[in-house]
Amino acid sequence: MQEYINFPLRTAVKVKWRKMPHFTYPWHFHGEYEILYVIDGDGTSFVADSVERFESGDLAMLGSNLPHFWRSDEKYHLPENKEKINYIVIQFPVNLFHESLFEYPEFHLIKELLVNSSRGIRFLPPFSESAGKQIIKIAQSSGFEQVILLFKLLNKLARTDCFRLLAGELYNHQNHDFTDDRLTKVMHFLATRYQQKLELGKVAEIAHLHPSAFCRFFREKTGKSLFEYISDMRISYACKLITEGKLSVSQICYESGFNNLSNFNRTFKKLTGYTPTAYFQHFHGTSEK
Repeated sequence: MQEYINFPLRTAVKVKWRKMPHFTYPWHFHGEYEILYVIDGDGTSFVADSVERFESGDLAMLGSNLPHFWRSDEKYHLPENKEKINYIVIQFPVNLFHESLFEYPEFHLIKELLVNSSRGIRFLPPFSESAGKQIIKIAQSSGFEQVILLFKLLNKLARTDCFRLLAGELYNHQNHDFTDDRLTKVMHFLATRYQQKLELGKVAEIAHLHPSAFCRFFREKTGKSLFEYISDMRISYACKLITEGKLSVSQICYESGFNNLSNFNRTFKKLTGYTPTAYFQHFHGTSEK
């Protein structure tokens, strides 16, 4: 789904500071650049062909027309839940920086930052915590001061090496038509049901395509097969459950959508480089005695 951003009184920057039960916006994209800082909350982020966990303190930057979706964990959707997602979104238009500005050396790094954001950028702690303080100041300011603070933030983001790009190296949004309403419906369906049993025929029905035609359609649009994409989402969720340490490996297998333990172990090792047990030990800094 394409989102159209309205800037109040034709301001250069739009800032939203929200506290909500959970993230609500579905899979979407928009022409503006976006900086998203999650003060409190956790869940799964979907950026183009990337599926990753996010937690409190998460900081990401998204380029123009880059499709994305932040999904809160299931606990936030329960009627009895009292926790809220607390986040700040900063959006600014592509034409905020005229191309001639990038001819000046002071703006070279910011240009590189904007180019990198076409794949999505996740900034890493402790840098993200420091940048988060600047984002809060931006949210508390207005007018010209807010624009100047944004420029300072972008300069800070452009100068760090504490980040990783989200979309794969082969991803190029110019080759992926996310304006297709069929794909939007499919992506939202997958993002909300990946823990359940999913059949090709059922997913193909959502796109109103024959299964074989759908497979070609999905790979052309996302760069991955349907089941590669589903596996990415399930393993991302499994990683979250493993680090929590509350469930056994077999329980995590079925909780994340797999119905076969050996297939789960094999897929987990393929995508993370670790067995589930080794992943837990690596995350918690322990080893077998």
